[in-house]
Amino acid sequence: MTKTISKLEIFDIEKGTRQVIKEFPFIIEAPNWTPDGKWLVYNSNGRLYKISADGAGNPEEIYSGIATKCNNDHVISSDGKMIAVSHHTASDGNSRIYTFPFEGGEAKEITPIGPSYLHGWSPDMKQMAYCAFRGDAHVVHTLDLATGIETAHTKGEDGLSDGPEYTPDGKYIWFNWVKTGLMQLWRMKADGSEQQQMTFDEDLNAWFGHVSPNNKLVVYVAYHKGDLKPDEHLPNKNVVLRLMPAEGGEPKTIVELFGGQGTINVNSWAPDSKRFAFVSYEINE
Repeated sequence: MTKTISKLEIFDIEKGTRQVIKEFPFIIEAPNWTPDGKWLVYNSNGRLYKISADGAGNPEEIYSGIATKCNNDHVISSDGKMIAVSHHTASDGNSRIYTFPFEGGEAKEITPIGPSYLHGWSPDMKQMAYCAFRGDAHVVHTLDLATGIETAHTKGEDGLSDGPEYTPDGKYIWFNWVKTGLMQLWRMKADGSEQQQMTFDEDLNAWFGHVSPNNKLVVYVAYHKGDLKPDEHLPNKNVVLRLMPAEGGEPKTIVELFGGQGTINVNSWAPDSKRFAFVSYEINE
């Protein structure tokens, strides 16, 4: 019988060091760092938990009402008061987006159509960005929360696009797209215009670009070419974390680890833009 150990880690940009702050004898995924710097939020077995950002004390479950089948797509609002999640509904098992108070409360459905996989919430909290399947393929969509109008910004015939996330100034959305063969990072303006490829790796598949709060750096996870299909992001792989300038430029590998799915699916930068959180894994037979 195999057993997965999850290691919640912090990487310090200035020191170039990584520190394990908590180990779990089960799977946890996708830490967020709260805007006030106090908490790390992660998902495990369909529910969300928070733990002190230094790993001290015991984790606390965040009550989410009916949303008890959450995956690793969760985002904290810019004011720190709400959480948005992707929850697999009982009716058909498809992922839909829900929100509930950070302090815990009943979940409210945001996207009645599924599947919808959340990744971004605009800084003004008026828009959400997500990957959604609408008949032919999974592509990047945004939703105007006031009107409920959903807009697709990429095309299914160009392959999977995923992981859309707003920049801290709200001007751009970063996402990953398999359009040019391997999975690469792209960005576009928040209205979907001026789509621009940002990474050009020839031996890596880039996923989930997260922009630092000061809007200067992007960290992402990358899979080695040939370990999986370009449109897959699987667990239990040897992956790397890469860092690059937010305006574009040559990425550099800063961490090598065993992980992948669950490692850094959501933005996990600390408010000071000097550290970020991630999860590495160890499998014991």
